[in-house]
Amino acid sequence: MAGNARFLVAAALAVLLAAAPMAGSGLAQKRTPAPNPPVPNAPAQVQQPAPSPPAPAAALPDDPRRTPVVRVVQEAGPAVVSIISAREVKAPFAPESLLQRFFGDSAAQQAQKQPPKPRTAQNLGSGVIIDGRKGYVLTNAHVITGATQITARLQDGREFTAHLQGADQDMDLAVLRLELAKGEPPLPQVRMGDSASLMIGEPVVAIGNPYGLSHTVTTGVVSALDRSISNGQQTFAGLIQTDAAINPGNSGGPLLNILGQVVGINAAVFARGGGLSFAIPINKAKGVLDELIATGRVAHIWLGLLGVNMTPEQAAAYGLPKPGGMVVTEVFPGTPAEKAGIRPGDALLAMGGQKVQDKAQFLGLLLGFSRGDCLDVLLNRAGQQFQVQMRPQVLERDAGLGLIAWRWGFTPGSGAGMAAAAAPTSPGQAKTPGVEVASVKAEGPAARLGLKPGDVILQIGTLRTATEADLLSAFYRYQMHTQLILSVQRGEQVYTVRMKI
Repeated sequence: MAGNARFLVAAALAVLLAAAPMAGSGLAQKRTPAPNPPVPNAPAQVQQPAPSPPAPAAALPDDPRRTPVVRVVQEAGPAVVSIISAREVKAPFAPESLLQRFFGDSAAQQAQKQPPKPRTAQNLGSGVIIDGRKGYVLTNAHVITGATQITARLQDGREFTAHLQGADQDMDLAVLRLELAKGEPPLPQVRMGDSASLMIGEPVVAIGNPYGLSHTVTTGVVSALDRSISNGQQTFAGLIQTDAAINPGNSGGPLLNILGQVVGINAAVFARGGGLSFAIPINKAKGVLDELIATGRVAHIWLGLLGVNMTPEQAAAYGLPKPGGMVVTEVFPGTPAEKAGIRPGDALLAMGGQKVQDKAQFLGLLLGFSRGDCLDVLLNRAGQQFQVQMRPQVLERDAGLGLIAWRWGFTPGSGAGMAAAAAPTSPGQAKTPGVEVASVKAEGPAARLGLKPGDVILQIGTLRTATEADLLSAFYRYQMHTQLILSVQRGEQVYTVRMKI
C-alpha cells in the first residue's frame, strides 16, 4: 500500500508540472485563458498603462563605481558653466572703397542707402564659478574678447546674463559677473587648489563645453610643468601640460586634481598633435583675481630693461655652447634693473629659477610674477656668470607713454587720448574707436612710416586700441618687437601698415 501511495503522489505531481509553464525557459508555452462569456450591458474595460520601470537607485557611498573621478565630477560639475558669447561681425568691405572703384558713384550711392548689415557670430567656451554669492566666473580672456552679449549656462539648465568684470589679454584670464536675481541662493562654487604642488604623472580631470557639448568630462595626467608655447604674437610661459582632451569650447573650464580642487584653467590645445593640451596654473590666476575684480585689469610690471635675442656669434663671445637668453640693450634709470647693476651687453640667462630662451619668453615669464616678488636673475657678463636679486615694479602710465614716444615715436592725444575714427562711412554705420596720434617724433619709427597727427590707431598686432589703456597694453606686449603691424585710419580710409622699430 505504501508503494502504491508513493506512485499515486508522483503521478499527481507529474500532471501538475506538465500543466504549469516552464519558468525562465524560452520553450515555455504561454497558456491562453478561455475568454469570459459576454455579459449584457457590461461597461467597456479601460486598458491600464504598463507600470513605469523603477528609477535607478543613487550610487551608495561605498559603491565601487563611484570612483575618485566620479566624485570629482559630482562635486565640481555644478560649478562649471558653458559660456555663449555673441559679437557683431562687420561687413567685409566699405561700399565707397570698392563699389565706387569698379561701378562708379551711382552704385556707391545706392549702397549707402542700403548699407550691409553686420551679422552676429557666436563663440563657445567654458568657465568656472569661483564665488557663488557674488556670481563671479573665471574664464579665458579670448573666450569673451569682442563680445557684445555673454550668457552663462549652468549644469542644471539655468541661464544667467554675464558682464565682464575684468580681463587681461596677456595672461588670457577674465572674470565675469553673473546677473543674480534679488534673493537668489548662492550658486555652487569650486574649491581652489595649489598648482605649485602638482606632480608630473598625477591624474587630472577637465570639464568643459567642447563643440557645444556642455559639461563634457575628460581625464588624463599632468604631462609636464612650466611649459612655454607661442602663438606667433606672444609667448605664454609656466603652463601645465596635460593629455586630458581639451578641444575648442573647453577654453576657460577647470582642470581639477583628484581631490576636486581647481589647479588650472584650460587654455589651449596643440593643433598639430594629439594629447597636447595646456592650462594656466591656478596660482597665477589667484595672484591677479583681486586686481581684476577691483580695477578691471592687471597692472603691468617690468624690470626696466629691453633686449634682443642672442645670436650664435654672441653666444660664442659669452662662452656658451649655443644661443639661449636675451642680450640687454637698454637699462632705464631708477628701475630695478639699474639698481641691481645690470648693464647693456649683459646676457640674461634665467629668471626665477627658469631658463630664458629669448625675449618673448622673458616677457612671458614676467607675467607669472607680481610687484612684491623677489626674483633671482642669472646673467652673463663677458663670459662670467653672476646672479642678482630684483623686485619688479609697476610700469606707471606716464612712464609707459614716455616709452611709447621714445621707442615707437609718437604720443597719443591729451586727456583720455581717444577718438571716434573719423565719420561713419555710411549712414547707420557705427564709428570705430581708436587712439588719436597727437604728435610724431622726427626721425622716429612713426615718422619713417609716415604717421601724422590726427591719424587714429585702431589696432596694434592682435590688440585693438580703443583706449589709452589698450595702447599701454599693446606696448607692454610688443615693447621688444622690431616691427609692428598697425591698423591706422586717416580720414575715411583704413590702412594696414608695417612699422619697423
